[in-house]
Amino acid sequence: MAVREILKMGDPRLLRVAQPVTEFDTDRLHLLVRDMVETMAAVNGAGLAAPQIGVDLQLVIFGTDAPNPRYPDAPPVPRTVLCNPVVTPIGDEEEDGWEGCLSVPGLRGVVPRWKRIRYTGLDASGDPIDRTVEGFHARVVQHEVDHLWGKLYPMRVRDFTKFGFTEVLFPGLDAGEDD
Repeated sequence: MAVREILKMGDPRLLRVAQPVTEFDTDRLHLLVRDMVETMAAVNGAGLAAPQIGVDLQLVIFGTDAPNPRYPDAPPVPRTVLCNPVVTPIGDEEEDGWEGCLSVPGLRGVVPRWKRIRYTGLDASGDPIDRTVEGFHARVVQHEVDHLWGKLYPMRVRDFTKFGFTEVLFPGLDAGEDD
């Protein structure tokens, strides 16, 4: 296992559309997942997408325990490995929420996301995942899946008066970044 370098906003690799995972339950895929878990843990992240470490695959991991130091009021999100995800909104209700990103260090912004979604995909062994979620769980999934389509959360910010440096917006909050 290894902690990988996380690409930062401005790197053109973060703007590519990732390729589907086509081989499951392989040593190579399991090693990549382990590296992603270790990388996310090393920086106390809530999620990580393969493109953020320069791997052009539709693979995201996410999950938090409560309380999360980056989102102290957020409920826990189950640890999940998700390949080839499809996100479908349930209804058209959105909610705004603060987001940060490992690829956009030191900044936070208010981002609108669908309040309730269904997401489907496969785990690293190729077994299906099908969940309906809302709130913070839905936000984390949408944030991570955006990385697979070459989108970073600042591209979704609508009101730039609610975008800035974490240390200014949230004095005293753990300065580490997260997805």
